[in-house]
This record gives sequence, structure tokens and C-alpha cells, in this order.
Amino acid sequence: MVLAAAALFAGQHFWAAGPRQVPVPETLSPGDTRSQPLPPLEPASAAVPPQAAAAPAGPKTRIVVDVGGKVRRPGVFHLPAGSRVQDALKAAGGPEEGADLTGLNQARILADGEQVVAGLPLPAGEPAPGSAAPGPATGPISLNTATGDQLETLPGVGPVLAGHIIDHRMRTGGFRSVDELRDVTGIGERRFAELRHRVRP
Repeated sequence: MVLAAAALFAGQHFWAAGPRQVPVPETLSPGDTRSQPLPPLEPASAAVPPQAAAAPAGPKTRIVVDVGGKVRRPGVFHLPAGSRVQDALKAAGGPEEGADLTGLNQARILADGEQVVAGLPLPAGEPAPGSAAPGPATGPISLNTATGDQLETLPGVGPVLAGHIIDHRMRTGGFRSVDELRDVTGIGERRFAELRHRVRP
């Protein structure tokens, strides 16, 4: 009996120590996502596009003009850019009855900060704003603002000498006194004596 029990014990030990079949793990195909990790969730704020930057300010669309003289409502007015003198007069209620607008170019485009004076005579020697060919002045002509046509109304002043006067004031920044007329090319003492009482700085 001892031998039989020993043989039975040895048989059980041999069976337990023998090789056992291990199951092969399942292989997933490349397209199978059953066991693949899920992508991380993005925060809700990431889906909202950033707010666009504010657009830069556009070009100036309004101008300010001062309208005076013989108009019904003189004052300062805000007008659309590109407005003309005629528009400024309308904004001021229009010219008064009998106002003389002969020297006022109503088709001229206005500039910001400009003054429009309606129906009043211009100072002697001052050209009308926007006028192309002003006529001769009745008083002393301004050496700093007169056009070539106005300078040619002076005795002994032609197109060449008028051009020298204009070139001189452009080069020097303007006449500060009538005596500076002596420095203009082509004007001697005799010519200066003829002009000194007919002009002003």
C-alpha cells in the first residue's frame, strides 16, 4: 500500500508540472478602434474663434467751415468732405437778398477749417478764393498775396518782372516791408519810387 500511494502521488505531481495551453491574445486590425484610447476632449473655449481686431478708423468724412458775411445764419458748420462753397451757403440759410456773390467761386471744393465770406468786398489786392484771373485792384496791392495778373497792373511791371517778385517772396518767405522790393531782380531806384506807394507787404 505504501508503494501504491507513492506511485499515485508521483503521477499527480508529474501531471501538474506538465505544459499547459495558453490562449493567444486577440490581434486587432489597424481600423479596429474598440480598444484604442479616445482623443482628449478640447475645452469649450477652444472652439470659439478669437474676436476680430477692431477695424482702423477710415478717412475723414466731415469738415468744419466758418460761413460769414451776408448770409441768413452765419456760423460754423459741419459738412461732408468734398462739399463745395454752394453747399456751405445753403447750410447758412443762403445769401441775403441783394448779396453780391460775383467774386465767390461757388463750385470750389471746401477745405477743413476754411472760412467762406459771402457778399463782402475783398481787401484791396486780395484775390478771391478759387478765382482764376482776378481783375486789377483799386488800392495798394499785397506783394505777398497778389497773383501775377494783379502785379502786371502796376506801372512798368510785365510778366517777367511779376515773376521775379513772386520768385522773391517764395524764396524769402514773403515781404516784411515794401523796402524789400529793392532786392527784386529788375527793380531799380526809379522803378521802386513808382511802385512804393502802390504796393504793401
